[in-house]
Amino acid sequence: MIPCRGLVEVGPLPLEQGGHLPRAELAYETWGRWDPQRQNAILICHALTGDAHVASHHPGDRPGWWEAAVGPGRPIDTRRWFVICSNVLGGCYGSTGPASPEEAGHGPWGGRFPVITVRDMVHAQRRLLDALGIGRLALVVGGSLGGMQALEWAVTYPERVGAAAVLAAPPAASPHAIAWNEVQRQAIFADPAWQGGDYPAARPPRRGLALARMLAMTTYRGREEWEARFGREEVPAGADPVAQRLGSYATAPAGPAEAFRFQIESYLHYQGEKLVRRFDPATYVTLTRAMDLHDVGRGRGGLEGAAARVQGRMYVLSITSDLLYPVDEQRRLVQALRRAGKNVTWQVWKAPWGHDSFLVDPAGVARRVMDWLEEPGATAAPAQAGAVAAVGEGRP
Repeated sequence: MIPCRGLVEVGPLPLEQGGHLPRAELAYETWGRWDPQRQNAILICHALTGDAHVASHHPGDRPGWWEAAVGPGRPIDTRRWFVICSNVLGGCYGSTGPASPEEAGHGPWGGRFPVITVRDMVHAQRRLLDALGIGRLALVVGGSLGGMQALEWAVTYPERVGAAAVLAAPPAASPHAIAWNEVQRQAIFADPAWQGGDYPAARPPRRGLALARMLAMTTYRGREEWEARFGREEVPAGADPVAQRLGSYATAPAGPAEAFRFQIESYLHYQGEKLVRRFDPATYVTLTRAMDLHDVGRGRGGLEGAAARVQGRMYVLSITSDLLYPVDEQRRLVQALRRAGKNVTWQVWKAPWGHDSFLVDPAGVARRVMDWLEEPGATAAPAQAGAVAAVGEGRP
């Protein structure tokens, strides 16, 4: 029986951009029971600041980041499916990353951690599955960075993937997405506490990471949502809602000139501090760089060559309010898959929450994916230039 939590060594691991990790481990969690006869394994891939804890394991366990999607009686029903999720290579929730010891008994990698790519993450996950005895996946699914991994799985190991669901992710990072990530990294680098990535664990560049997260949130959420949620509502004079909820925080105003006036500003400061308290800045740098380097066609003759490698069924979800990876980017992926004659279903979801919609409505998104997965006779719609299917309106 595969345990519900574990740590597996997957190194030494050669890296796509050169060099290698002499020792690499992946932390993972599982739900349900693996049945080799039914080939019932589903790999869920998490996004940038996520972890392996997709859902709780028992009533007293803490909720996971996709809690409403996974579990008995939920859309990804663990009475039927065996679910596995690993913290990505380069992460800071148990897997080898910048915060991990460079060697046994030594300090962390810090700024010396090598450049990794989404493809490296997938190679490491493949080694994890090999170690657990899982040969073929019924489904790989993920959103954002997780969607990049799902797509890379379908192309890198096509013989091992029955189906892949790519949620709110592009075939390659766009200049706009790279630019946004670079500004976030520069916010971290500009913090004097950064020290080239070799900061003490007790004194990380908190302000830099908070600023990076604040900027990121402007790309993750939708204009429609913020207009309805915040509008131009002001913070009461002299009040600091962030301090009231969290106490001291990294981006707190130093004086009247820095005091914020609007609720949307308060929200951004709150989100920045929440991340500071749970995430490692060097890991943020490493993983955003991996997202920038994402290009499923690299070394494969471009997107057309990558699409030709796919063997499994493909599901692509776009979100109309996504500013980070807009609908046109998934359209290019779908068109390439269709030109290659692949079985691809494309759904465009009119949701108000922006890029993060797949996290805001996990049960709804997972239900769409599983309804598609369990209709094996379904075929892709005929290729029509610009044709999309509007799916749902989101929740108010």
